[in-house]
Amino acid sequence: MVGSVHVNGSVNGGNGTEERLDELRRLLGKSEGDLLKIVSIGAGAWGSVFAALLQDAYGHFREKVQIRVWRRAGRAVDRSTAEHLFDVINSREDVLRRLIRRCAYLKYVEARLGDRTLYADEILRDGFCLNMVDTPLCPLKVVTNLQEAVWDADIVVNGLPSTETREVFEELSKYWKERISVPVIISLAKGIEASLDPIPRIITPTQMISSAAGVPTENILYLGGPNIASEIYNKEYANARICGSNKWRKPLAKFLRQPHFIVWDNSDLVTHEVMGGLKNVYAIGAGMVAALTNESATSKSVYFAHCTSEMIFITHLLTEQPEKLAGPLLADTYVTLLKGRNAWYGQMLVKGELRLDMGDSIKGKGMIQGISAVGAFFELLSQPSLSVQHPEENKQVAPAELCPILKRLYRILIKRELPVRDILQALRDETMNDPRERIEMAQSHTFYRPSLLGKP
Repeated sequence: MVGSVHVNGSVNGGNGTEERLDELRRLLGKSEGDLLKIVSIGAGAWGSVFAALLQDAYGHFREKVQIRVWRRAGRAVDRSTAEHLFDVINSREDVLRRLIRRCAYLKYVEARLGDRTLYADEILRDGFCLNMVDTPLCPLKVVTNLQEAVWDADIVVNGLPSTETREVFEELSKYWKERISVPVIISLAKGIEASLDPIPRIITPTQMISSAAGVPTENILYLGGPNIASEIYNKEYANARICGSNKWRKPLAKFLRQPHFIVWDNSDLVTHEVMGGLKNVYAIGAGMVAALTNESATSKSVYFAHCTSEMIFITHLLTEQPEKLAGPLLADTYVTLLKGRNAWYGQMLVKGELRLDMGDSIKGKGMIQGISAVGAFFELLSQPSLSVQHPEENKQVAPAELCPILKRLYRILIKRELPVRDILQALRDETMNDPRERIEMAQSHTFYRPSLLGKP
């Protein structure tokens, strides 16, 4: 089948695209002439790319589907970013021609000269995400009024950081009170909160959404995988998992699947979601070690051995069958260590280009989710009620005491009582156990604590 080729290189019309769209429309009860309305809430790198992938694949079926992005209005683009964006535009003939054809090029010239201020929602309409200006996307339909964006949406994509998810979905709930049908929500957020009272447990973004917006859990799914947003849009081969109820995950996996982006499905929603947050914790430390040791392969491999043993230990606390998560968790960790924003953040702290007092929302990168995740995991695993048997000292200790890297990251990033370079001491401590022993201990004892994920 010959498809239509777009200026950004995407090809539409083949591979049963319209049939997949019609199948999802039928499942959602859409009649002829009634648009399937999809809206992405939040316009970070992954949220914008996700919307752009859908727009490239299905946007030309204008009588059947509408794809939009909501982001807050008023975020100005600074002069240096405007200058860089102008260079990106002029380096891409296809993008340059598209902007000229849309009579949109002149404003970028004026911004480059300092004669005009651009805004994040404005450039997103032209296909530029503020957190990822080096990767032009297709033009997107952008809405800055939240009520307008979501009140009749059929599918809502949560592209917000986990730290903003609850607040925004509490507001959304006001607009859905009169709805007859409940929307389907796909959450892309990777991060957690810790609830310590009355029972220590993890709260994930999908749980935040359910409690804040009153949406039943069977209508909320999580999508994640070992990928970098810009590389996915540039058609690098990638895969992901969509996790949730059987009713929605299988048809949505089919709908989202593209030749270069394979989507599998899984029923284990919360555990996969937690793993997506856990790897961000150790990615920050990996960036620190890389910068402190001048990218020493030996030092990075030592760190990797210790951090993976801690992650394996933690997964044994969270799930009854941790071996099923080993592959996805390691793959997601690997790509984050290679090119993720959390590892980058650790490097910038060491180089002095960022400081802890600058917060966790970084210009050009967005939210550094690993910072809040360090605090949540450490505080949760420090609770005496979760104590486990120490392998050598014949006493009960909190799980965090058996995770020296997590403990050191907490003291550096959250308590700010140790310098950044102290992360190396976690690797050089002569009293530290062989990482193999930590894994063996986790495998030979019953550490599973279902209450951590809110299970009886």
